Amino acid sequence: PPLFVLFSSTASMLPTMIASRAAFVGASRIIGGRVAAGASTRSARPAMFAQNAAAPAGLRCKMGPAASATKISDELLEKIGGLSTQSLIDGLWVMGWPTSFIEGARPLKGDMKCVGRAVTMRFVPQRPDIGADKPAGGDSPEYEAFEMCNNKSVLVMASVGPWESVGGDIKFLRLKQLNIGGLVTDGSVRDTAILLSYGFPVFSFSTTPKQGPAVMQPWEANGVIECGKVVVRPGDAIVGDQDGVVCVPAAVAQQVYDIAHSREVIEGIIKTQLEKEECPPGKYYPFMSGKIKADSPLGKLLTEKGVA
Repeated sequence: PPLFVLFSSTASMLPTMIASRAAFVGASRIIGGRVAAGASTRSARPAMFAQNAAAPAGLRCKMGPAASATKISDELLEKIGGLSTQSLIDGLWVMGWPTSFIEGARPLKGDMKCVGRAVTMRFVPQRPDIGADKPAGGDSPEYEAFEMCNNKSVLVMASVGPWESVGGDIKFLRLKQLNIGGLVTDGSVRDTAILLSYGFPVFSFSTTPKQGPAVMQPWEANGVIECGKVVVRPGDAIVGDQDGVVCVPAAVAQQVYDIAHSREVIEGIIKTQLEKEECPPGKYYPFMSGKIKADSPLGKLLTEKGVA
């Protein structure tokens, strides 16, 4: 089409585009094409989605759902939490899924353990316009994420760097009040002594006295994130222990549990037998789930113990 037609079409869509942008940053209204601050992010979001739906197909933001359609029940979550992170990793490995070990997330205290459904929070590097456009105060994305948490939630915060602070005592007091199931980040935390006194599990790359806002800004709550080189979706099962943190995708959580649990049973039998025989582990271990030959030493041992 002629250039003036394209320009005319684009110009006619500017109000819709501006309205969508304003709703995204949490504006209460549009005045002369400028954002007027006032409303909360949550109250503005319906307007954003309505404007996006009304926009021509070519301008709509195409995005898959953040969370899986498969939900993890409380019963399954408890069962998954009863397994070691090693077994869960092995279960995903048997299925051929990518690694789910969140690199760098270590317990703030050695005996900490957490299990819960993921609530996600993504930071982006600091930039003046990012700070200006981000919803402020209690409507900030990080605080929105906080309010989604409960005792069966683990807040997963994706930092922009391992030594950058995602928060400390004042911010995370709210997580204590919400009785959160745990906090996991590939960044660092501050005010360590106070965080330990709060009583909820914290897994981070390290601790730091640095302030986070000078380097990064919270930008999105409960979207798909990358934390410690692992993709995390809201609702995934997050399990942390002394060895680190594992993300179990909600879409395959039941299958992962079934495989991981069966491996723990078999490994228990192997260890008991090795203690009895005092022989090299190679006689029975390692093994591949679903591929143990009936006439192998392990196959015969499992038959003897009544394990199929």
